Formats: sequence, C-alpha cells, structure tokens
Amino acid sequence: MLSINLSGHLAVVTGGTGQLGRVMVRTMAACGAGVVIHYHQNVEMARQLLSEVRAAGLPGMVVQADVTVEQDVQRMKAEIDKTLGAPDIIINNAVIQYAWANVLEQPQADYEGQFRSCVLHNVLMAQAFVPAMLAKNWGRVIAINTECAMQNLPSQSAYVAGKRGMDGVLRVLAREVGQHQVTVNQVAPGWMITEAASSRGNDEWYIQQVPLKRRGTDQDVANLVAFLASDLAGFISGQYISVSGANVMPTI
Repeated sequence: MLSINLSGHLAVVTGGTGQLGRVMVRTMAACGAGVVIHYHQNVEMARQLLSEVRAAGLPGMVVQADVTVEQDVQRMKAEIDKTLGAPDIIINNAVIQYAWANVLEQPQADYEGQFRSCVLHNVLMAQAFVPAMLAKNWGRVIAINTECAMQNLPSQSAYVAGKRGMDGVLRVLAREVGQHQVTVNQVAPGWMITEAASSRGNDEWYIQQVPLKRRGTDQDVANLVAFLASDLAGFISGQYISVSGANVMPTI
C-alpha cells in the first residue's frame, strides 16, 4: 500500500494561516513533516496551528515576514535555520488580496502588488532556501498558482499577470535545479470550498461549468501538495497541475 511519509522533512508554508494554507500545514504534519508556519498578520491562527503541529510530536515554529521583501525573507531563513535547521520543502502560498476590476479601471498598484506577491515572492523564497536543497541533493519547491491563469476572464488581469509571471520563473527554476534532485511544481486550484468560501447555493453558475459538477475542497489542494512533496513524486517536475475538476485542462 502506498502512503505519503514525510518524516524527517521540514516544510515552510507561506501564507500558512490562510484558508488553503492552514489545511496544508495540517496535512504536512499529518504526513509526519515538521512545519514552519509563516504568517503576515494573523498571529493567533499561526499559534493555534503550531500547537497542533507540536501536539502531533513534530517540530514546528511560527515566523512573521513580508515575503515580498528580501530582508524579511532572509531574516525568516536565519530564524528557521537557527531553530530547526534548513527546510527541504517550501510551499509558496501567500498572495496579496485586492479588489478585482477591468483592465481600464484596475489601479497600477494592484499589478505591482501581484508581481511582488507572485513573482518576487517565489524568487526570494528560492534564493533563500533552495541552496540548502542543492547541497542536500533533495528538495521540493511547490507554489500555489490558480485556474485563473488559464481562464483569462474579465477582471482577472492583475492576478493572471502575477500568476503567469511566476509560472515562467518556476519553469526555468525547474530546469536549473533538476540535476540536484530538486523538483519544482505548481498546484493550480479552482474555486475551492474552504472555511471562508463554502457552498451556499450561490455557486451553481460555477458548478455547471465544472465537468465533475461540484466544487473541490481545500483538502483536495493539500493532498496534491503532500504528494508532490513526497518521494512518490520524485520524477515529477516543471508541472502546472490543475485541481479544478477539469474546469481547466492544461494541454499539449
């Protein structure tokens, strides 16, 4: 029987207190990994998650940082290295939230914010944490993208621009670090059911577009993240994998 065993590994989850992030934290711990919970503002949730990780007998810590600022990311790395050692799994999940608008009305600052939280976030995390993975000859870079990057629907432009930008960076990174057995992959959720985005009858328009005729859950996303972090996915790299019930289909 196949099982996902991440014992002996240490994962960093950025945006770990978010709707998807908190389930990723819990799932990584359920698979036996130590977990570093990054947060930007929600320290209460970070502490709650840490108590859950430690209750499972696993190493963990919380770190506060703005992952779009190099000094913050480097400080975060130093704190983690000093406390728990070098992580070998990074899950880049944090993103800046903003109000969507049409291209002609979207403030320029929103495009800059998405660039920083999608592209720069991934660059800075790679520069901080991947060197130790190269030295170990094992590592996982997992980034959270979105089905929107394939949809290109009205009002999505800033989000799509940021996520398509990170896609390019991560595909190049996969080629650059692959010889060191470091894999780089993207998980692209659809509109998932979470604590904050439940199914309340206002989602029928979306469900009708999805071939599976339902919405997925935050756990569906976390399950794929855990798989990609494991040795079961050791020969999978450079991929953008949709978790959308076939709402979008990456093609050849």
